[in-house]
Amino acid sequence: MINRTRIGATALLWVFWCFLTGASAVFLAGCAAGATGSGVNSDLVTDSDEPEARKRARLRLELAVAYFEKGQTTDALDHLKQSIVADPGLFEAHNMRGLIYMRLNDLPLAEESFRRALAISPKAASVQHNYGWFLCQNSRLPEAMQLFGSALANPAYGDKAKTWMAQGLCQQRGGQLADAEISLQRAYELDAGNPITAYNLASMLFQRGEFVRAQFYVRRLNNSELANAESLWLGIKVERRLANSDAMLQLGGQLKKRFAQSREFAAYERGAFNE
Repeated sequence: MINRTRIGATALLWVFWCFLTGASAVFLAGCAAGATGSGVNSDLVTDSDEPEARKRARLRLELAVAYFEKGQTTDALDHLKQSIVADPGLFEAHNMRGLIYMRLNDLPLAEESFRRALAISPKAASVQHNYGWFLCQNSRLPEAMQLFGSALANPAYGDKAKTWMAQGLCQQRGGQLADAEISLQRAYELDAGNPITAYNLASMLFQRGEFVRAQFYVRRLNNSELANAESLWLGIKVERRLANSDAMLQLGGQLKKRFAQSREFAAYERGAFNE
């Protein structure tokens, strides 16, 4: 889920994971299925085909995802453990275990979980994405890039926009700004409504002095319901650089009305445009 309060690169830890897109059923019916596991095509698995142990494991996994989405991490872990006991071969459960332990900041167990998921299903793009983001967060960028690349190369993977975005942010973090722009632009082409992609593209272009291009992305974001204090403040700074005083004042009014207690509005009142 997107953090509506802050959408900059420093607030992204829980944004990228493939299955965190709504109800827990999305994970099993959409993301995990679309990510491909072993890469071997077969008939659609129906209820009559699936062993009882696998059914129990999937039910527990759905409950774990639902609790995880609500921030009830301990309950999520409890159901997740029961899922793995019921069927240790369900790669999605180990993928979920990695996310839970990332949230708990237990990095060794998180990495062990992602590795186990990939050992079961080496071509699972959702796991490659999640493990890649884990590695990026731990400054292991070459390994992260390799996993992102593998996920993006998977023709059955349906969440490529998020992976292009994650890759771009990791490249930005590593100082690979030209590559980061390419990745973020690709993410934007696939999902122009993603506020994180739009914000980070605009911010990167602003810092490089490409104010007209930055304006394009940040204006579209600020004209949407996903605008927040951080995006409005960036928009103000962009319009100031372009000497658009009316637009700047209009954005300042929005910032005051909607986010009067924010640090961005405090900076605006001080005229601290270069902080």
